[in-house]
Amino acid sequence: MNIQVAVLCDAANEDNGKLNLLGAFDTIYAPQLPAIHPQCSVALRVTFTSGDEGERKLKLNFVDADGKSIMPPIEIPVLVVLPEDAHFVTRNFIVNIQQLKFTEVGLYSVDVRLDDKSQTGIPLWIKHLPPGGGGPIIPLGSDPNEAGRKD
Repeated sequence: MNIQVAVLCDAANEDNGKLNLLGAFDTIYAPQLPAIHPQCSVALRVTFTSGDEGERKLKLNFVDADGKSIMPPIEIPVLVVLPEDAHFVTRNFIVNIQQLKFTEVGLYSVDVRLDDKSQTGIPLWIKHLPPGGGGPIIPLGSDPNEAGRKD
């Protein structure tokens, strides 16, 4: 098994085997706690080879920095079958999550397991956004020393 893509995003869909992502992110700025994130998606693109054939169990677990689950784990049964003329098969997995609650700032992770063996983690920072924002927005590729400067 090879995970090609593992990401948190605003939304995802699949169209004829193509995985489409909208708004991938790794940080949520919360003006207050607890913070409720209204909607996000966990999107995975996974390639299986002949050694992966059979009935498998994909498990996603959203955990805090201490490894404590913040929501019930999501288990997805996966039947891996390769056509005779194929060396691999690729599958997309999209899990939509609504009303995700964060009680503390800090590091969180979506742990991805196949048959109870850890495959990857998708990190997520929850940061406090002080009143009035967090400073100037610096466009990518610009000089940070020029940010907020008025000539």
